[in-house]
Amino acid sequence: MGMERRPYRSDLSDARWALIEPVLTRWRSGRTGLGIHQPTHDLREIVNAIFYVTRTGIAWEYLPHDFPPAKTVYDYYAKWEKDGTTQQIHDLLRHRLREAHGRDRLPSAAVIDTQSVKTSCNVRESEQGIDAAKKIKGRKRHIVTDTLGLLLAVVVTAASVSDTAAGKDLLGVVAAEHPRVSKVWVDGGYQAAAWRYGAQHGIDVDVVTRARAEKGFRVLPRRWDGWRTGPRSSP
Repeated sequence: MGMERRPYRSDLSDARWALIEPVLTRWRSGRTGLGIHQPTHDLREIVNAIFYVTRTGIAWEYLPHDFPPAKTVYDYYAKWEKDGTTQQIHDLLRHRLREAHGRDRLPSAAVIDTQSVKTSCNVRESEQGIDAAKKIKGRKRHIVTDTLGLLLAVVVTAASVSDTAAGKDLLGVVAAEHPRVSKVWVDGGYQAAAWRYGAQHGIDVDVVTRARAEKGFRVLPRRWDGWRTGPRSSP
């Protein structure tokens, strides 16, 4: 790996690297087998660099010089996103964690949750909107988790997009990518169109609400599964 560097807090531990290393090694072996020149950068350092960017929120070009070049790191990141390698790693880790909790590796129930957040000045105006209910201008994150709070799907929209509209997209993703899911819990912001759309895909959509007279924060059954998926930061 060349000259040793001082570790960053975002670096992978040996145990965590051991979980994903086989996937990335197979990926690289498949590419070099096509006659592509031998890579010069360590895969673990590529992943550490990606984690550094996602954890700190910096722009790629501000990546510290003791990592591989920023353009190289981004190239790996983009390729893994495009060819499904990132998703493959995510699915592998979710399967292992579910089995560690005594669950089937494939979920049969899920939770949909949304969050509107203000965006930075770097986000194009056309990609923002106003959430009228929360009085927030920015973007909205729509997620599907299993009942352990592990991520199954994400859709990011302008904050003006309704929960119902995005929820239909999410239900379509769940039906296509997680066909065993037959039960989904949502909050009261999802209207009948979402329920009907779920039924078309064999998914029972159940609304979890609280009493109208109730004020203040209270953890609601099942919806906490989505709330605890974090950190709750800007999309």
